[in-house]
Amino acid sequence: MSGARHVYHIYCVSVPGNRDAIKDTLNQQGIGAGIHYPIPIHLQPAMHDRGWRHGAFPQTETAASSILSLPLFAELTEEQIQTVVSALAEAIGVTA
Repeated sequence: MSGARHVYHIYCVSVPGNRDAIKDTLNQQGIGAGIHYPIPIHLQPAMHDRGWRHGAFPQTETAASSILSLPLFAELTEEQIQTVVSALAEAIGVTA
């Protein structure tokens, strides 16, 4: 829509390997990476009576265990973006 702007809510990526270790590495560098929605909805207590168990939605479970939220806000500078990109690339072992 004309005049509409992004709400800058969540920027998440799927990372290979140990997601929690990657998050910790970024956090130690002052990068506020986090985990949103770590438990798939079908495994949350409110859904217990539905009978869904681990393995019922494997793609959802894989996503919940591999996605990492990166910093995202309107005032994020290009330099800060490059810092996040470089730190993430190093943490996962690729070249940025």
